[in-house]
Amino acid sequence: MSQEKVNLSSLGVPEEELFTFVQHDDEESEKITAPRYSYWQSVLRVFFRKKINIMVLALLGVIILFAYVYPSLIHFDRYANLTDAAAKHLMPGAAMEKFGHSLHWILGAGASGEPTFDAIWVGSKISISLALICAVINMTIGILLGAVWGFSKKVDAFMMEVYNIVVNIPYILLITVLVMLFNASFWTMVFALTVTGWLGIAYSIRIQVIIIRDREYNLASRCLGTPIRRIAMKNILPFMTSFIMTLAATEIPSYISYEVFLAYIGIGLKDMSLGRLIFEAEPAMVTTGWQFEFWSPVIVASIITVVLYVVGQNLGDASDPRTHM
Repeated sequence: MSQEKVNLSSLGVPEEELFTFVQHDDEESEKITAPRYSYWQSVLRVFFRKKINIMVLALLGVIILFAYVYPSLIHFDRYANLTDAAAKHLMPGAAMEKFGHSLHWILGAGASGEPTFDAIWVGSKISISLALICAVINMTIGILLGAVWGFSKKVDAFMMEVYNIVVNIPYILLITVLVMLFNASFWTMVFALTVTGWLGIAYSIRIQVIIIRDREYNLASRCLGTPIRRIAMKNILPFMTSFIMTLAATEIPSYISYEVFLAYIGIGLKDMSLGRLIFEAEPAMVTTGWQFEFWSPVIVASIITVVLYVVGQNLGDASDPRTHM
């Protein structure tokens, strides 16, 4: 194909309009044109990208609503129907036939004639509150101490001795002894679950800190005289958000499991928690026509623990910056 040369002057266009000199600016050349990165916006974007997370989060919202709002909207008297023998151990259909079609009786009636639905959510409030308080205490102490533990050799030498002694005592046995020594109240259970519960979390944080403490920027900070505490808080912990989220996802449901187990063997809370409901409904498990009374709190407790775990686990995955690409 032949190429023809074009005389620009024949086009009748001034030369100034055909060519423009590019101005070079050193400051402008250093600017990054990539979009701004927001860590938490990226976390939420990755988390809500999966529809299953939206569904589980909505289910968690319903659970929190019923556990904390619903009990304040009703007047729950567990022994209001105690003298009515016909009101005890009723299946949902029989309970609605006797008391009318209402949300209160959708799960039937219990051993004292109380609505099982109301009793479950009053108990859920106690169990969830216990788990959240224990998680906040153990995670706070464990994270802060674990960060210093992994960075300071003096603290590491002392804490390893403490860890080797305490870790060989079965955790459930320690909790059981503490609950039996004191009155099995709400705060006694909190004390029993947190007196050494933070130690395993601190040890896990220590391992993660050891992995990243000798990276170049940490070595540079130490050479500049930055205190260990500041290095741990500013240089290390922010890189462990995903691990901490995943750790919390396993811790929170575990406290509900401990409470249910201790109540089920008869040494748990005296308050009407989920574990207490399951313990008191144990005879209904083997009685024909009463099984619904036992399985209702068991299923609700299982749903709560699974939902809390899934939300925490998926939020931990979304907190990993490698998933933000």
